[in-house]
Amino acid sequence: MKPNFTLRLRVFNLNCWGIPYLSKHRADRVKRLGDFLNMESFDLALLEEVWSEQDFQDLRQKLLPTYPAAHYFRSGIIGSGLCVFSKHPIQEFTQHVFTLNGYPYMIHHGDWFCGKAVGLLVLHLSGLVLNAYVTHLHAEYNRQKDVYLAHRVAQAWELAQFIQCVSLGLTGEVGWGPGTEDHTSKKADMVLLCGDLNLHPKDLGCRLLKEWTGLCDAYLETRDFKGSEEGCTMVPENCYVNRRELEQFPLGIRIDYVLYKVRPLPTTCLHPLCLFVFHQPVLILFPTSLAVSGLYISCKTFKTTTGHDPHSGTPLSDHEALMATLCVRHSPPQHTSSPSHGPAERSALISVLREAWTELDQGMAQALWWATITGYVIGLGLLLLALLCALAVGGGIREVVILLWTPSVGLVLGAGAVYLFHVQEAKGLCRARAELQHVLGRAREAQDLSPESQPALQPGRQEGDRAEEQ
Repeated sequence: MKPNFTLRLRVFNLNCWGIPYLSKHRADRVKRLGDFLNMESFDLALLEEVWSEQDFQDLRQKLLPTYPAAHYFRSGIIGSGLCVFSKHPIQEFTQHVFTLNGYPYMIHHGDWFCGKAVGLLVLHLSGLVLNAYVTHLHAEYNRQKDVYLAHRVAQAWELAQFIQCVSLGLTGEVGWGPGTEDHTSKKADMVLLCGDLNLHPKDLGCRLLKEWTGLCDAYLETRDFKGSEEGCTMVPENCYVNRRELEQFPLGIRIDYVLYKVRPLPTTCLHPLCLFVFHQPVLILFPTSLAVSGLYISCKTFKTTTGHDPHSGTPLSDHEALMATLCVRHSPPQHTSSPSHGPAERSALISVLREAWTELDQGMAQALWWATITGYVIGLGLLLLALLCALAVGGGIREVVILLWTPSVGLVLGAGAVYLFHVQEAKGLCRARAELQHVLGRAREAQDLSPESQPALQPGRQEGDRAEEQ
């Protein structure tokens, strides 16, 4: 790498709101999006909610001269809605579908049928390996009574684990099999995550993702921002937005992100944390101080649209588009304290891990409660069927037996399906909770073993031991 090495990467991200037959002016907006992307000529365009594969094919045909590489991530019944367009050759791509993704009987929400996922593409830029991720997490729907909160926290954790496993060159617990060494043996020099996280900046899932991965938020890091107030990506000025949903947020909400980081090189003092590989915990050593002679990444400019298309005035979507210019350059050797693993930062990580564990624990208890209730319903349904059979054999009122037989069978089958789903949900939440519990224990050990915190932690540990004995 040359000492004056510099790489400039222009990135575009948009939730396109492309629901066939339901989204307003979809065809026109897709056409104008293609015109805009051709005009701006980004290095990478990452899109969500392109639910129609025909829309993707139309965009691909239109963007082919400017973006010769493209991929559509397919999953679920409807599809993930994720796709990417790149000026640079895509070396590899894969995806991971989240384990938990809403409820199938909530048909009017539809997330379960979409197969929400994270897509990964690997690019080689000037000799560097870029892992670019695009994702779309479960929607919120009701902030006051958020029945999907545990699922979104689990998705955020799964996403963070996926990014860490792949970026560190590990075959990860979140979907990598023994035959994927070609993908996972390469460590990424740069990591980019774009997408609609459906999380506010201070929400638990967002804090968990950032704390665990060390990703930087382009909106917070840039010194040159232009766009909507506070970087909001759903604003009341957008004619496609339901303003009643934003009554509590007069400026709008920020739920779409561009996040990034580079892989640090040689390290000095290390402390242990843990990832999960093949369902087994693996100890990873992270730095407490760095002697970095590698890469430095910064967000030179960051822009959002402001409720309308920059050229025609009509919005491209109900979400605002994000446009970031990232600069990667050579960083001379310097001895600095790691910004992400000091005592205060480790304490923040432990705090957010505790919060996430508690939320998943509550979600698991709720899932087990529903499984128990549906189990009783199945038992009552089977009892009713046995009674009807006895009446039929004993020459009872056949008309009543025939009338009640079909709904009784339907009740048993429906309750059985709901029971199986909630058992599966409880196991998914239990697995994520167990991973968090193990990581939390490792993080506490790292904090206790840290030279900076040893003297201060001893009294606290003694008090904690006494409290546990009581």
